[in-house]
Amino acid sequence: MKIHLTSVFVDDQAKAEHFYIEILGFVKKHDVPVGEKDRWLTVVSPDEPDGTELLLEPAGHPAVKSYRDALVQDGIPLAQFAVDDVNAEYQRLRGRGVRFTQEPLEAGPVTTAVFDDTCGNLIQIATEPQ
Repeated sequence: MKIHLTSVFVDDQAKAEHFYIEILGFVKKHDVPVGEKDRWLTVVSPDEPDGTELLLEPAGHPAVKSYRDALVQDGIPLAQFAVDDVNAEYQRLRGRGVRFTQEPLEAGPVTTAVFDDTCGNLIQIATEPQ
């Protein structure tokens, strides 16, 4: 068994598509119309095009808003992405206008930082423990 797909709820799929592709650097895997305005829109790491897909899922379900609002209010990231160097990625993303809610923080063998994805979520980046 392996993880094939996971998702983040987004307020606006077009805005999320821009942020996750143009700012973060993911690549589009699937973009299929679903209904009148929604899409099955997934992105993947350019380093693992056949790896785990991230679904940029419309945040239309009534429970989503209160759930995400509570996480953001408490500073809890919805998802975590692995990076080779948190400090370098922090600098790269800050240079692209990304707003961080937590600057790089060393916690033993792991360094983390948290940013706002502009679509209603906090996302954590982290180095993998050595």
